[in-house]
Amino acid sequence: MAEPMRPKLFSILLFFCIARLAHLERCESTHFVNDLAEEEDSSWLDEEDGVDVVQTRHDARKQSCDMSTGKWVLDASYPLYDSNCPYLSTAVTCQRNGRPDSDYQKWRWKPQACSLPRFDALKFLAKMRRKRIMLVGDSIMRNQWESLVCLVQGVIPTSRKTVAYNGASMAFHAMDFEASIEFSWAPLLVELSKGPQNKRILHLDLIEENAKYWRGVDVLVFDSAHWWTHSDEWSSWDYYMEGRSMFRNLNPMVAYEKGLTTWAKWVDLNLDPQRTRVIFRSMSPRHNRENGWKCYNQKQPLAYFSHRHVPEQLVVLQQVVRKMRFPVYLQDITAMSALRRDGHPSVYRRAMSQQERQNLRGFSSDCSHWCLPGVPDTWNEMLNALL
Repeated sequence: MAEPMRPKLFSILLFFCIARLAHLERCESTHFVNDLAEEEDSSWLDEEDGVDVVQTRHDARKQSCDMSTGKWVLDASYPLYDSNCPYLSTAVTCQRNGRPDSDYQKWRWKPQACSLPRFDALKFLAKMRRKRIMLVGDSIMRNQWESLVCLVQGVIPTSRKTVAYNGASMAFHAMDFEASIEFSWAPLLVELSKGPQNKRILHLDLIEENAKYWRGVDVLVFDSAHWWTHSDEWSSWDYYMEGRSMFRNLNPMVAYEKGLTTWAKWVDLNLDPQRTRVIFRSMSPRHNRENGWKCYNQKQPLAYFSHRHVPEQLVVLQQVVRKMRFPVYLQDITAMSALRRDGHPSVYRRAMSQQERQNLRGFSSDCSHWCLPGVPDTWNEMLNALL
């Protein structure tokens, strides 16, 4: 019969057993932590950094292609519609107004990391069947609305399409698809009203007078930037008002943030993401330096920027959208459009006689809006891809 194990020997064996178990557990734990780290690293690689494409936190990973980075390539198959489209405003029909060159209509945007599908009017209308899409904003948003209507109207028989105008708002109806493409005038999104002594008051915390037209719409595309930065001479208001406080002077970007926050709260409280898609298009760039003559006689896009400038308005917009509960997509067209100083009407915003053409410097030059066909067609190709 074996002798009982001595206490000292038993203690030594017990120590080595415990040490071995601890080592195995530590190794297993280390592998587990490393696996977690690898998972976190790989998921981090899928994150957008939020400089060009911003979504709310609910949809941060859904967008895999950044369409805002790329280059303009000349494509003889463009434009996508004729410059005689009957729904174009005189101010953007540059060919009819006498612009001698036409290559500005033939540049196609090529994203760096993916392809941008060519606009297909029938497919777009099929997606919009029994739906309403509304573009909300200023005259440049109307510029985009006219582009979208011209992109689709060619496949619809004349008797099966109508346009209704209601003041500054308008709606194109494709009757066989029971679809409408609408424009709602709201350049500041929030309310602008007349006060005592006919003074114009910008209400930074009121929006319902404009927003009541947005209810029941399936796709809402917003834009608001330019009017917030107009100089005193061109400003559309005399006073700001927030609650019961009225004041004359306010940093434009502070005012812009307050107005956008009012819009964001309305969207969060009043829209259902299962019913409505919301897209906010970033600001359209202007080439107004040199008293508006920076874009005159420009015939090609810029190839690149020596340094990329991010406008303050875009930074403010990104910050507001990130805080929202509602999944809003920010469509960034600013940098790509900034390359297109050739795309503005300049002096060809109206028809001119031969004598007037001899003295073009006597006319104002529009370097804010866009000739059509032209740059806004690409914005709508992007919009179509998003939908």
